Amino acid sequence: MNRFILARSILFAALFYVNITVRMIVALPTIALPYSFLHGVLRRYARSSLWLLRVICGITVEWRGRDKIPRGSCIVACKHQSAWETFALFAILDDPTYVLKRELMWLPLFGWLARKAGMIAIDRSTRISTLGRMAARARAEIARGRQIVIFPEGTRRQPDAEPRYLPGVAYLYAETGLACVPVALNSGLFWPRRSWRRLPGTVLVEILDPIPPGLDRRKFLARLQAVTEEATARLVAESRDRQQRAKIVQANNR
Repeated sequence: MNRFILARSILFAALFYVNITVRMIVALPTIALPYSFLHGVLRRYARSSLWLLRVICGITVEWRGRDKIPRGSCIVACKHQSAWETFALFAILDDPTYVLKRELMWLPLFGWLARKAGMIAIDRSTRISTLGRMAARARAEIARGRQIVIFPEGTRRQPDAEPRYLPGVAYLYAETGLACVPVALNSGLFWPRRSWRRLPGTVLVEILDPIPPGLDRRKFLARLQAVTEEATARLVAESRDRQQRAKIVQANNR
């Protein structure tokens, strides 16, 4: 079984990178075109990647609370456990832009298209000045009615790791005056950090009640962490319970 999962995972990885490379090449002419053309490419890339995961690796997704996403601009503060959420949110958000590390903008093809897509690059080595530039870039994209996607912990964290929320999301919340939509998930159970394995199952994603603007930064950050971590722990426990029950059924059928 482990060899079968590994073989499927390697096949998926190969097709995943072929998919993204081909789509970036196809998207190059959109640099000279209105952004709407690139937006269509990004959405199709996200949906095709989710399709590859489902067909090859047996990984599906269950979206919960999509009706809680407000129309127009907002901050989307998403739990970050794997590479999965770096593309999957394109499939459900109207027009997202991501806060990402500056080094990614230096990559050929990806960096060129990321600039065209209005991604918000930050230099994590200069925190104070970076926060101001991040907020300024975010306001420019908000003026276009976009959703700002940020990973509050800054990097991927394993499902059971202690949370480590950084102040950047609170600064963005205070400076933009937008509602913040927390997103909990358990993608790390199926697309583990720093691993080739893609484990079959259902990624559970829950969009939580928006946090209205106007809270003190510390109160906001504490509330964001509390609601996101509670929901994430619940989703992780639910999937593990499903997996355990599936093993029991398989054992009884032998």
